[in-house]
Amino acid sequence: MLRGFIYTNMKANQQTIQQIERTLRKVAAKFPADSEPVMTDLHMQVIPYTGEIRTYDDDDEELDRCVIEQWIHGLASEEFYADAENIIRQCIKNMRSELYKMSILHPFSYVLVDEEHETLSDIYLMDDDQIMIDGELLAGLDEDLDRFLHKLLSEE
Repeated sequence: MLRGFIYTNMKANQQTIQQIERTLRKVAAKFPADSEPVMTDLHMQVIPYTGEIRTYDDDDEELDRCVIEQWIHGLASEEFYADAENIIRQCIKNMRSELYKMSILHPFSYVLVDEEHETLSDIYLMDDDQIMIDGELLAGLDEDLDRFLHKLLSEE
């Protein structure tokens, strides 16, 4: 069962979902709930040529890596990263209660990074009261605000 996955072009098969969830569990095991909380974000690097997902902390210490067979020899395109981000985000959402218990100070983020560890996007914000708004929801917001401001200023 694929539990409400969002797809654009790349569809995740069951094995892909299981592999991503397994790597998320391995990372979570490194931050057991009864440990002293640390301050870090989790950086997820997706390498389309090898199909790897590598997870790092803020100090670029590798926490886990796995190979998503379905993603091997993928093209390093914006669509690939956007699709991978959506699939990873849905896995995190499905495991939220399990991942929330990690001994990482809240709020913390899952961040998608490229091969140079530059941020591509924020995948998911883990916090008590806040949620991350999907970028598609905010599409066109700048233009709307500009029009509103222009209209407001022109009425003076």
